[in-house]
Amino acid sequence: MIYHLLEHFVEGNYGYQNTLFRGTVAILVAFLMVWALGPAVIRWLIRLKCGDIPDFDHSELNALTRHKANVPTMGGLLILFGVGTAVLLLANLTVFYVQLAFFCMLWLGALGFWDDLFKLKGKGKNQNRDGLKFYQKILFQIGLGIVLGFFIFYFGKLNFADQEVEAFRILTLPFVKGDLDNPILLSVPAFMVMTILVVAGTSNAVNLTDGMDGLASGCVAMCCLVFMLLAYAVGDERVARYLQFSHIPQAGELSVLCGGMLGASLGFLWYNSSPAQVFMGDTGSLPLGGLLGFVAIVIRQELMLLIVGGVFVLEALSVMIQIGYFKATGGKRFFLIAPIHHHFHLKGWEEHQVVVRFWLLSALFAVIAMATTKLR
Repeated sequence: MIYHLLEHFVEGNYGYQNTLFRGTVAILVAFLMVWALGPAVIRWLIRLKCGDIPDFDHSELNALTRHKANVPTMGGLLILFGVGTAVLLLANLTVFYVQLAFFCMLWLGALGFWDDLFKLKGKGKNQNRDGLKFYQKILFQIGLGIVLGFFIFYFGKLNFADQEVEAFRILTLPFVKGDLDNPILLSVPAFMVMTILVVAGTSNAVNLTDGMDGLASGCVAMCCLVFMLLAYAVGDERVARYLQFSHIPQAGELSVLCGGMLGASLGFLWYNSSPAQVFMGDTGSLPLGGLLGFVAIVIRQELMLLIVGGVFVLEALSVMIQIGYFKATGGKRFFLIAPIHHHFHLKGWEEHQVVVRFWLLSALFAVIAMATTKLR
């Protein structure tokens, strides 16, 4: 809204038109919004009796997390409000990618909200507190991936109608220089499958990481910073050419979205750091992960997401390894418990040690990812 008001009343080329500048302002706006509203929202969630009760398939871990009983969950509503407000105020709302991002956020926010709600309904009633079934969540995520893949592909096709190489179809390879000279072009089915895997995979990976005070919000913030810079680079033809990335027109507006996600995550971390006053729940983790995947697809940096989100990859792999090993060995466990952050907790690390060390890993992955841009 502010962006459109300035566009209407101010003539000439000014700093507010720069997407990286607006992304930086979005960090401040989203942070202040979440920080200011946090206490009131937390009190409201407590009044609604939205307190969580940690329940793991491990008695020792249940004992370690007993002190977290009745800490309110569904704090992701704060994050979504902060992101939405920053984007509405500072982004160019006529850009199709921004509109599609709102659709993605609302879809996964609603899915996470219902999942959290079903978990809370089962609290203390000897009911199933697992929330939605896995297949139910994955079906909604696949459906979202199909919708996003279709519209991203065909909107990109309109933008590149007069160009020989459709840059929106190029698979960007980290560490590989000159991949634009002999590009790997994704077919429609490959693009759709890639979108489904990235959106659903990242959404679930962030959800799995959300198991300790401040862990997911801190790691998401690191990823958002990198993707804010990448979205700006890909959206600017001169910078994209220098870094040998595909130039995607209008994709730079997603740096405002990433800035909003970064600011909202940091604002939420203010109340989610140990000892947490509120948990984000699936209401926050599913849309945050899905939006990261959406941005990666639009700016053609899906493989870069595997590096930047290295912590999320490790968390998801630990669960897959645990399940596969359990079935292959007839009930034995590879880790003490999965996801892997709980394994280290049971091995004797204090919770804050696990969180800070995973933050450090996330920062290292972010540095490695940024270094690959120069190696290209």
